[in-house]
Formats: sequence, structure tokens, C-alpha cells
Amino acid sequence: MSEITKIVLNAGKDQSPKRFHPWIFSGAVKRVEGDVKNGDVVEVYSSSNEYLCTGHYQKGSIMVRVFSFEKITPDANFWKSKIQKAYDYRKSLGITNSENTNVYRLVYGEGDGLPGLIIDYYDGTAVLQAHSIGMYRERHFIVDALKEIYGEKLTAVYDKSKESLGSSGSKVPVEVIEESELKNGYLFGSGSQKQVLENGHKFQIDWEEGQKTGFFIDQRENRKLVAQFAPGKTVLDCFCYAGGFSTYALKAGAMNVHSVDSSKAAIKLTYDNIQLNFGETASQTSFVADAFDFLGSHQAEYDMMIIDPPAFAKHRDARHQAVMGYRRLNALAIKGIKPGGIIFTFSCSQVVDKYLFNGAITAAAIETGRNIRILEYLSQPADHPISIYHPEGEYLKGMILYIE
Repeated sequence: MSEITKIVLNAGKDQSPKRFHPWIFSGAVKRVEGDVKNGDVVEVYSSSNEYLCTGHYQKGSIMVRVFSFEKITPDANFWKSKIQKAYDYRKSLGITNSENTNVYRLVYGEGDGLPGLIIDYYDGTAVLQAHSIGMYRERHFIVDALKEIYGEKLTAVYDKSKESLGSSGSKVPVEVIEESELKNGYLFGSGSQKQVLENGHKFQIDWEEGQKTGFFIDQRENRKLVAQFAPGKTVLDCFCYAGGFSTYALKAGAMNVHSVDSSKAAIKLTYDNIQLNFGETASQTSFVADAFDFLGSHQAEYDMMIIDPPAFAKHRDARHQAVMGYRRLNALAIKGIKPGGIIFTFSCSQVVDKYLFNGAITAAAIETGRNIRILEYLSQPADHPISIYHPEGEYLKGMILYIE
């Protein structure tokens, strides 16, 4: 391995890495000693030449994504140990050998000390997404680690980094990767989709064509909560995607479920999953429609609503508009639900923190004039861990509301 480039911080800018925050911002950097390319491993030092951490370099606001606060050699054994720790943590949760659930998040970026890396496990297939060029370049070490850890249980590894690193809408500089090099595909094994179990519910997953890695695993525990409230209810599932909330509500005894999404492909996924679990017997109807329009034209029809939109803001510049969007959307839901109704409302926009989101919901409540009780605050499940040193990792926010 060639000599590792040294990043030296400005005086007084060493407190963040000393508190184990995994990002080094460009404004903190005094100088770079040596040639460095995007994706290179670098070591970070204080202005007094004290070693602080090691990570991947990438030109931009976040200049270094830290994967070690100890001086190490990032070789195959290092990456194996990091993936092993992530696996052992999930094993301690009881999720790796569950009879009722065989889909979970194995690696969640900074929460597992692996910034820029997501790995979701679908009953033998690991779907990998690199969000930094550094992690993209380590992917073969990561595949080898997965094969060692899972053994014969691992049947395939699919790399779906093109969406997260491609030039379209990406924060990664276009020159980092040649477009011809960046392709989704199998790094090990083959296959295109699989039927999985989540809390005993069946779902067909298509990681090649589906959103993200194929399924929104982060809502698993919140879907269980929906099931607790669903018996006997008329339910609206807005932004339904693959029909996860709809499936849980129906299986729990909902009287009727309407599933809404603006995407025909999403509605097809919902149809397939409803059929998989219930055949032709389900009291469920799907609508290809804009959720804002649908809420505005279907008033006082539902006892329960799930409002789970895609991220309204992916960067800080769009944060204000996103907050206004959450306010408008939730005002429509609050106005439209029956008295005594329950609303599950969510935001997955990382730049909209829980305080801003709560403020948007409060503003929506004031606009409607209805009396509302907060039954519970919601977040992401334990296989999407939030490092105490990186609160930015808490991206999923939610509330259960009781509407008088």
C-alpha cells in the first residue's frame, strides 16, 4: 500500500474528531500533505501533529468520512472486522436467526462506523449501496467479508451503487467515476427478486428495479404498531410504495384499506404483495393518484391514515420548502380524518430534524383547529442504529396522532 496522505486541521478544529464525530468538514482543513484523489484513504492530524482519525477523502463539504479513530491499516482483515461487528450487533438483537423475519439492515453507515455504506439483507441476498467513492472502491473487500461471515447462507451480493453515486442528482463529482464503470450488478451469485418474511408477512422484493435497495426496511417496527390500531378500521395508506402498511393493516383485521401512490410501478408492487398474502379475498383498493389531491377529495372517509412520503428535502437549501410541504400534507390529513381517528405521520428527510417536523405538524394542527393528542413519537428500528456521536443519523421521524 502506498503512503497514506495526511490531512492537517486548523488550530482549534480538532474537537469534533476528538468527540468521535465521523465527518471532517472542508472548512476545518488547513492543508493536505501530498497528492490525494477522491476515494483515497487519508489520516487526519491536529495542527500540533496529533493523530486523530482515518477515513475516505472526497472533495466537497464533508471532506473526510471517518471509519477509524485508531491508527490502522485498512486491509481485508480490517473490513472483515467492521462487517463482523455489524453482524454481531444484529445477532444480539435476535434478528439474524428469526423464524418470522429474514430481511434486515446489516450495515447502516455512520451508525456502524462505516460511513458511506448501506447493506440490506434479503434472505440470502445482500444488497449493497455505496454513498461515497471510498466505500465503492472497498466493495470487493466487503463482499469477501460477507462470504466469510454468512458462509452458505449467502447466495448473492448485488451492488446498487449507481443510484447513489451516479451523476444524476448526486453530490459526488461527475469526474470521480467514469459512467461506463459505474454499473449495478451482481458481485457474487445471481437472481433478481425474492420472497421474504417480515414479522410473518410475505413480501416480494425486486432490488434491481425497486426503490432504494428494494424495500423500506426502516418501517418494520412502525408497521407492527399500525397493526395494533388497525382492527375494524377503514385505513388510508398514502405513498404506499410496496403496500407494507396496507398488508399489516389488512392482516390485523382492518375493515377496508385504500392504498395510494402516484407511481404505477408502486401500485403494481402493492397489488402483488396483497395477492401474495391474501389472494383475492382482501378488502383493499389501490389508486394511482397524487396524495395531496386524493386527501383533498376524500374527506371524512377514514378512521386511520398512514402518511409516509418520500424525502421532501435532500439538502439544506430545500429544507424550508420541505417543512411547508409537511405542513400542507398533514393539514389535509387532519382535516379529512373522522373524529376519533388515528394518523401515523412520518418524515424521512434527514435535513428536517424531529423538532422542525414536530413544528410542521403543530402548525398543521393549528390551521385545522382540531384537538389533537400525541400518542407516541416514532423513529427508525434498532438495525438502523444512531451513533451517540452522530445524531444526524436519526433521519426517520414519526408521530401517532389522535384526532378528536
